Amino acid sequence: MTTSDGDILLQADGIDIGYGRVTVIHGASLSVKRGQIIAIIGPNGAGKTTLLSGLMGLLPVKGRLSYFGETMSEQPSVEQLVGRGVTLIFTLSGGSAFGLDSGGGVQAWLAAQGRGFAIGNATIPIVPGAVVFDMLNGGDKNWGRFSPYRDLGYAAAADASDDFALGSVGAGLGATTANYKGGLGSASATTPSGVTVGAIAVVNAIGSAVIGDGPWFWSAPFEQGDEFGGFGLPAKFGPEHLAVKLKGAAAASAVENTTLVTVVTDAVLTKTQVKRLAMLAQTGFARAIYPVHAPLDGDVVFAAATGVKPVEPLAGLTELGAIAANTVARAIARGVYEATRLPFKDAQPAWRDRFARS
Repeated sequence: MTTSDGDILLQADGIDIGYGRVTVIHGASLSVKRGQIIAIIGPNGAGKTTLLSGLMGLLPVKGRLSYFGETMSEQPSVEQLVGRGVTLIFTLSGGSAFGLDSGGGVQAWLAAQGRGFAIGNATIPIVPGAVVFDMLNGGDKNWGRFSPYRDLGYAAAADASDDFALGSVGAGLGATTANYKGGLGSASATTPSGVTVGAIAVVNAIGSAVIGDGPWFWSAPFEQGDEFGGFGLPAKFGPEHLAVKLKGAAAASAVENTTLVTVVTDAVLTKTQVKRLAMLAQTGFARAIYPVHAPLDGDVVFAAATGVKPVEPLAGLTELGAIAANTVARAIARGVYEATRLPFKDAQPAWRDRFARS
């Protein structure tokens, strides 16, 4: 890695770009500062598209090319470039396929703030997302021409803060599990070396987050304080505690069950390491839901690193992943613990209806 003036967004020095053995751009140099707009002008065939394709990692580049002072490889991947200049926000939504529109709302809000991947005078926020099926949660679904999810996504982005409600809210509003109301849960932890990891979960599983019919949570060994009731584990496990409970039982459907999790850490991680973090964190599902990863589930974990604190790449990353898994397990339990029953006939009961301590 090399460093240059912190004001420089893009620096290209004598780069060649082409197709196979044919070089189209010869010795091009370009410097773009933050907030600056550069126009590339020329007749058809002059190489404008080729130049942009090289800068975006779609074609091999020979010569020095750097973003934010970091030198890229001869053909930087799109992931490398997005990772250097993008606002990356995950959307977890209800609404089944309709909920995918929420990402457009988040994207619109980010673009209005000038946050995203800058290409010329265009700003393109990158907003991965996933949805749960909650279309049977009451209410009027006759929305008219467009569903409300784009506007809901925009409003959620505008109101985002580190102080937010849990339980039957947001993407957790219509979430359910095998025996109790599901919901939105969150938890965080810090490693002994001071690296922080947080998780947010939308619990809409086909299995159960509680042992038997409760009040004990499968996540109990990882509970901090009384964050989901402090009931611990049963004194003894019997067959009734290990009986498999499925949402919908014999009529269970693969389209109705999904647990979504996002894990974020302030560690400095490569993309490969972030993928490993997601893999390790997903083991938290198995500590919190029984059964889990069934053919009738559609589980997913997103992971991201904000790149503040260094972490040792082997034992350090493993420790971070183990703590992330515990954090995911806690977030899942809190999603069920904090949920409340929805106000319509035959709505699924909430854990709180039976076990909440006054």
